[in-house]
Amino acid sequence: MTDLKVDKPQEPEQRVSDSLQTTGSSSSSTLSSSMDSIFSRAWCHMMEPVRPSGFAEFELLILTFCTGMQDAISFPDYHCFASNQTGNTVFLMLAIVLPYLDGEMFITANIGAALGFFLLGGWVTGQISHFVGPRLRLWLVCCNFIQSCLVFGAAAMQCQHGIVLKGGNAVIPIGLLAFASGSQVVQSRSLQMTEISTSMATAAWIDLLIDPKLFQLNNRPRTRRAMFLTTLVLGSLAGAGIYRSAGSWVAILISAAGKMLVTGMYLFNGTDRPKTSSGQDAC
Repeated sequence: MTDLKVDKPQEPEQRVSDSLQTTGSSSSSTLSSSMDSIFSRAWCHMMEPVRPSGFAEFELLILTFCTGMQDAISFPDYHCFASNQTGNTVFLMLAIVLPYLDGEMFITANIGAALGFFLLGGWVTGQISHFVGPRLRLWLVCCNFIQSCLVFGAAAMQCQHGIVLKGGNAVIPIGLLAFASGSQVVQSRSLQMTEISTSMATAAWIDLLIDPKLFQLNNRPRTRRAMFLTTLVLGSLAGAGIYRSAGSWVAILISAAGKMLVTGMYLFNGTDRPKTSSGQDAC
């Protein structure tokens, strides 16, 4: 006869160990699944287009305030504008026709750097926007983060080297500020709020004055232009005050901090979801 094998009952310690292993494995699997779900939702959120809204208007007004601060210190420091390129364009033509005014009324190298890097920033940002999507949340966050870092770099250079009218220590900060400004103007257009350009005031003043519905209560474009111009003026006044009391590098530093604040705010903008007739929206 064949002896029957009888399994020995597990010891209590063994049963507890097996139970703990099963529980641990289940917990690890649940945690991993939960983390994957969080990352998936976060990635979908970053890949969604941002919706033009009142919150986006507020962000652009913060950027406008920062622009006013930058231009308020760039002209007395470097005899050029970091953001407003109308004056730079005129000065550059004067430099070509009347070169003897270089060093008295303007610095040709500074003007060329401001205009050139502004155009470069706008071109690079605009062309990449066409490829990735101008209102893609991930693009807006990354682009504004890079702009903020450039302005922080300009503030650091001024803090370290002081105000230098000519040479590399002047051209580099100007180039950083101008590139960031050109990129910023392109972003404002991508949010479909051309009334808040964050930089150029001439067209906004004229469009505000000739608006046929200027005195109507409900006129969103008129209100946007008025808020933009008011914010630009306040930013310029704040920049001038900080320039006089604490120095221009402090004004640039605060401007960079404001831009970095907007970088974080882009994470909370509403999503521009396409209208669907049925079914749920997919990420």
